[in-house]
Amino acid sequence: MIDYNNVLCQRIKDIPPSGIRKYFDILAEMDDAISLGIGEPDYPTPWHIRDAGIYSLEKGFTKYTPNAGLSDLRRAIAGYLKRRFGLEYAPIGQILVTVGGSEGLDLAFRCMLEPGDEVIIPTPSFVCYGPLVSLYHGVPVYVETKAENDFRLTPEELRAAITPRTKLLVLPYPNNPTGGIMGREDLEAIADVLRGTDIMVVSDEIYAELTYGQRHVSLANIPDMYERTVVVNGFSKAFSMTGWRMGYLCGPAELVKAMTKLHQYGIMSAPTTSQYAAIEAMENGDLDIERMRQDYDGRRRYLLDGFRTLGLECFEPKGAFYMFPCIRTTGLTSEQFCDRFLQEQRVAVIPGSAFGPGGEGFVRACYAASMQDLGEALDRLERFLKSLR
Repeated sequence: MIDYNNVLCQRIKDIPPSGIRKYFDILAEMDDAISLGIGEPDYPTPWHIRDAGIYSLEKGFTKYTPNAGLSDLRRAIAGYLKRRFGLEYAPIGQILVTVGGSEGLDLAFRCMLEPGDEVIIPTPSFVCYGPLVSLYHGVPVYVETKAENDFRLTPEELRAAITPRTKLLVLPYPNNPTGGIMGREDLEAIADVLRGTDIMVVSDEIYAELTYGQRHVSLANIPDMYERTVVVNGFSKAFSMTGWRMGYLCGPAELVKAMTKLHQYGIMSAPTTSQYAAIEAMENGDLDIERMRQDYDGRRRYLLDGFRTLGLECFEPKGAFYMFPCIRTTGLTSEQFCDRFLQEQRVAVIPGSAFGPGGEGFVRACYAASMQDLGEALDRLERFLKSLR
């Protein structure tokens, strides 16, 4: 018999499974549960985007594309970024089409990290950053952001985390799971700390289109930050294209060239059908973005009011589609709260502890769900909280 424990490398054995996955597995066995756990839009992909993908199949566009992506798609991405965010990237040389934003993050870490390099990661934040850094022999340095600062990374916190081994900073804003954002003034303060260092930045902007009350600003928009920033984005959240697995990264040509080389060996090219659909999204999807964003905003305000009415303290999130209420008054840990809420009331939310330091005492609720489901979830939450008293 082969002992597969001896076959697997130690790095992969040391990485814990995602703290989110457990609840998906339980949900799969329940037919009467309400899920506020999965970070996925409840809309289907807009029809005109689906139609573009279907048309590409009908025309027989089923071959490999260039490694970096269809040139028409890269031009469309460049036009979109300039139109929506004032960012200018050359379609050839500065844009790489990836298999979801996740591949973009993976490429950025793999191409820039040497063993022992430190990566500053504000938390709570998405679950993949630390494990990816560890896989590539880097050292995650977690900086716990605070609810009283709206979960923003402060310049003081950043400055205190920097050492001679610091190689990268991850900027995960708008933030999953907190819904926190970083405005222009916040980013200018971060830029003041970074100037004069060699620290590069991986800016995960997958929720850039989902902000409420103010437009998203990228660190690459800030003077002197363009040359040190790799922007990672995608189509999953803004265009409800999670299953199409489409993303992209943008940055200095020298870095994108290296990342394209790794992409050539690991992936070859992103799915051809998805790329044709993505062209349509980039060129004609602005109204879809606004329609969905306005709908999310209504759900956001409804759920925030519901949590506060039930006595759960919750800061007002200004981005993404997540709420991060504090559940410390219940006397339960985050995981205990989520386990019991799911088993007793059939509602799934995710423990804040799954998202790193600073997450304990909170839960993540995704409001990319119908108003009917949100209302029923609040009714069940009221019953659950009463049962704890």
